[in-house]
Amino acid sequence: MKLTVVGCSGSFPSAESACSSYLVEADGYRLLLDMGNGALGELQRHCGLYDLDAVLLSHLHADHCVDMCGYFVARYYRFDGGRAGAIPVYGPEGTERRLVTAYGDVPHEKCMGEVFDFRTLTPGTFTVGPFTVRTARVCHPVEAFGFRVEYGGRSLVYSGDTGPCQALHQLADGCDLFLCEAAFTHGKEDIPELHLNGRQAGEHAERAGVGRLLLTHIPPWTDPQVNLRDAQAVFEGPAELAKAGATYEV
Repeated sequence: MKLTVVGCSGSFPSAESACSSYLVEADGYRLLLDMGNGALGELQRHCGLYDLDAVLLSHLHADHCVDMCGYFVARYYRFDGGRAGAIPVYGPEGTERRLVTAYGDVPHEKCMGEVFDFRTLTPGTFTVGPFTVRTARVCHPVEAFGFRVEYGGRSLVYSGDTGPCQALHQLADGCDLFLCEAAFTHGKEDIPELHLNGRQAGEHAERAGVGRLLLTHIPPWTDPQVNLRDAQAVFEGPAELAKAGATYEV
């Protein structure tokens, strides 16, 4: 299983990275986790526009889903004259309505359904391509999910956006690679049930006994080295910062 970081910036794109988007591949199948601001352009460095097989959206904040609007245009008005078939798009309840609303007109509702097969996420386990995906509700002001993606006895867990919560610990338990948000700085921001800081991400990783920790969703105004240092202070395993364009074998 191969992970490519398409984008890892939090809240808005930085000069170095698009917002949250992660490509997971195995057996020729391409699964995208989130498609935030700027991700569609960066995705084309790693995957053809019509080569994605499915998309999982952790929640409906713009920095995790807004480039799906541009992706709809790319698939509906296919530049080579063909029509890309509908691919599964898993998201919280209301995903289709949220994306259609970005255009502000009714006709797009019918058109969007021709290229995206919308499926509502609930906590549980399902199969998509060669992957087994387990979902859990995590702690955020809107309905939000974390994902555990398994293939060939290996596991990748993506936190999405979340504050500290038991559900995330259970989802990450014993995983090989933990892709965990660390938007806040320990000792600086303290907003309950919104985001993790570096130390909290490290604590979750240590408690869950994960193999490797990859910090992501760090906004441009936050010093990522501080968050990494805070995570390393409490997590005994290998930890590093996600970098746009980097690939990882899980």
